[in-house]
Amino acid sequence: MPTLGDIAKALELPFRGDSDMSLSRLASLDSAGGGDLSFVAQKKFSTLLSTSAVGAVICPEDWVGEFAGAVLFSVQPYADFARATRLFDNRPRPSGCIHEKAVVANTAQIGANTTIDAGAVIEDGVVLGDNVWIGPDVWVGANAKVGDSTEIRSGVRLYHAVSVGHSCLVHANTVIGSDGFGFAPTDSGWEKILQLGAVSIGDRVEIGAGCTIDRGALDNTVIADDVIIDNLVHIAHGVTIGARSAIAGQVGFAGGAKLGERCTVGGQAGFAGHLEIASDVHIGGQGRVSRSVSEPGHYTSGTGLMPTRDWVRNAARYEKLNDMAKRIDALEKALAEKAESDS
Repeated sequence: MPTLGDIAKALELPFRGDSDMSLSRLASLDSAGGGDLSFVAQKKFSTLLSTSAVGAVICPEDWVGEFAGAVLFSVQPYADFARATRLFDNRPRPSGCIHEKAVVANTAQIGANTTIDAGAVIEDGVVLGDNVWIGPDVWVGANAKVGDSTEIRSGVRLYHAVSVGHSCLVHANTVIGSDGFGFAPTDSGWEKILQLGAVSIGDRVEIGAGCTIDRGALDNTVIADDVIIDNLVHIAHGVTIGARSAIAGQVGFAGGAKLGERCTVGGQAGFAGHLEIASDVHIGGQGRVSRSVSEPGHYTSGTGLMPTRDWVRNAARYEKLNDMAKRIDALEKALAEKAESDS
C-alpha cells in the first residue's frame, strides 16, 4: 500500500500533508473515503472537494480552495492520475514459466523470463522476446514475432508471419493476420485473391478485445508505434494507421485506407477504401469518411440526437434537397436575367 510520500516521489509532484499517510485505492471524488486518492481533471469539478471525504487528491494548486486534506499539486492532473494507476496495479502477474499444457514447437525461439500459459500453441519459427506473456489458448502462427515485454491475452490469434513490437498489449479474442476480404469477380463467381502480405505492429501499441486486423494482399497492413485501438475495431487488408493515433470502438477501415499520425477516430466511424487521411485529423463518432482528407482539423458527419418526429421530417426534406437546389438555381438565374433586362 503506497504512502502519500511514495506517490509524490513516483509522480515527481510537490505535496502537502503527512508523507506517511497510507492510501489504499484510487476512487472518484463522490465515492472516496479517508484512505483513498482521487483527482480533479476539470476546474468545474473542484467544487466537489468541499463535500468529499477523500484522503488525498491530485489537483492544481489554485483549484484546492478550502479543501483541508492532503494534496498532490499537479498542472496535468489527468495525466498524473493515469500514472498513479500503476502504483495500485492489481492485475495478475506472469509466472515466467511455460505451462505443461502449452504446445511449443521445437524450432520456436523463446526469450528469457517468458510466460506461456495453458492451451497456448506456438508454431514453428516463432520468435518470442524476453518477458513476453502469452495467455491461455493463444495461437501464434508459424514465423510470427512478438517483441520484448509484450502481453498477448487469452484467445488471441496471431496468424503466420505477423510481427508485434515490444511493450504491446493485445486484449482477449483479437485476431491479427487473417485473410483480407479480397475477391475478383468472374463470370462464374468470385475468385479468391490470396493474401500474400502480413501485419506489422509497432512498439507500445495497445489493441482492444475482439478486434480483427487483416493481413495485406501484397503489402503489409501496418499499425505504427504508440497507436491505441479500442474494442471491436476492424482494420482491413493493406491499411496503414499512423503513429500515436487513437481509434475508438466499432470503427471500420476498408482496404488500403491510410490514416495519418496523431489522428483520433470516434466510435462507429467508417472509412472507404484506398483513401488518405492527413496527420492531426480528428473524426467524430459515426463519421462517414468517403473521400480523402488533406487538411488537419476536426470533421463530423451524421446528425445529433433529436426527437423522432423531427428526424422523420428532416429526413423527408433531405430527400428533396437536390430538387430544391435545382429550383433555387433556376430562380437565381431568372432573377439575374430580370435584373439585367430592367437595367
